[in-house]
Amino acid sequence: MPGNTIIQKIFQAHSAGDVPVEPGNIIWLELDVRTARDFAGANVVQNYRTHYGDAPVADPAKTFFTFDLVVPPKNIPYANNQQICRTWAREQGVKVYDVDAGIGSHVVMEEGLAVPGVTLVGTDSHLNILGAVGAFGQGMGDKDIAFTFKTGRTWFEVPPTMRVVVKGELRPPCTARDLTLAVLAKLGSKGALGRAIEFYGPAVEALDLAGRITLASQVTEMGGIIGFIPPSEEVLAFARQRAARRGAPSWSPIYADPDAEYVETVEVDITDLEPLIACPPSPANVMPVREVAGQRIDSVFLGSCTNGRFEDFAAVAEVVKGKRIAPWVMASVVPATREVYEQMLRSGVLETLFEAGFIISNPGCGGCASGHIGMTGQGQVQISTSNRNFPGKQGAGETYLTSPLTAAWCALKGEITVPE
Repeated sequence: MPGNTIIQKIFQAHSAGDVPVEPGNIIWLELDVRTARDFAGANVVQNYRTHYGDAPVADPAKTFFTFDLVVPPKNIPYANNQQICRTWAREQGVKVYDVDAGIGSHVVMEEGLAVPGVTLVGTDSHLNILGAVGAFGQGMGDKDIAFTFKTGRTWFEVPPTMRVVVKGELRPPCTARDLTLAVLAKLGSKGALGRAIEFYGPAVEALDLAGRITLASQVTEMGGIIGFIPPSEEVLAFARQRAARRGAPSWSPIYADPDAEYVETVEVDITDLEPLIACPPSPANVMPVREVAGQRIDSVFLGSCTNGRFEDFAAVAEVVKGKRIAPWVMASVVPATREVYEQMLRSGVLETLFEAGFIISNPGCGGCASGHIGMTGQGQVQISTSNRNFPGKQGAGETYLTSPLTAAWCALKGEITVPE
């Protein structure tokens, strides 16, 4: 019998039945954490009331709301939906990470809820970002999440796993985002369809937590279920510290067996990697920045669950310190979480960005979220560090996806520019 992959081991530890945890089998999965965000949260409450009435949730201590998409609410419907969630949460004894907390998938890592080996579901399609710390995260629909609130479990088909081996080392000015775009270019939008991914290679192993978050966050755009990055010592230290802070039970990291069976192994060579950009209309439409250099831009968005960490903004601040962005460019900064915002405030990064001409917003999803902190108009061109550039996603204009470093140089020059 072959060994087990990371997802098989996590599922085996959480399986609620006797069905073998093998690709293609459907199992019942016990969940360590279940969440809903402000977008769809009210629908979760409605579905819960429809199907379960006033019955208590399975475990309030494992059930959460995370408000991150439109925070604070931009209109009455959003305000009403958030208040529906708050009211029901009080009735159920469920904690709400409210409009000041930030992106839920990041908050659960900072709060020690998502540590290596745990299972977590929610209404966020990018909750599989938790593979960055070796945890299983998955976005699901309103009715499914209502069911998990009531039962603490869900059914899941065990996916096959593929290996992605990144060969070569990451060298400046290339960053984790460029590595991620290289993988996306190789796999395309369907290259990991219905599969889990395990990422390996020296460049992957060298990534800090922020870089791992960037890589894991784009697995959705590769068609994948989740992308696991085996935890490094830095990640383990972070997770242990956060879990201990909340008094969480002890846990151990999970790694694949040496003889684990993979459906495919794909190699991505970054030896000659140069700064990359994803052009409209798809995140998979990747090419070197130099091929579109000179294109005039109108706005820049720095943030999202893909590149909203302190390290991302610090890299931008280093480039723009003592300079001003192009006068015709509207550039916005949205930290992923309140903790990131505080780091920026205390380190001077926030001041540097402000003095360079950036608009600083509160933590959250920002530009990804139905136009919160601005949208593009017809004919406008935007540089964004978010994960999607589908038509209409961030307005009527065209959106190009880049690393924060590339975005910083574009903001200064007012055009698409290869980072120096």
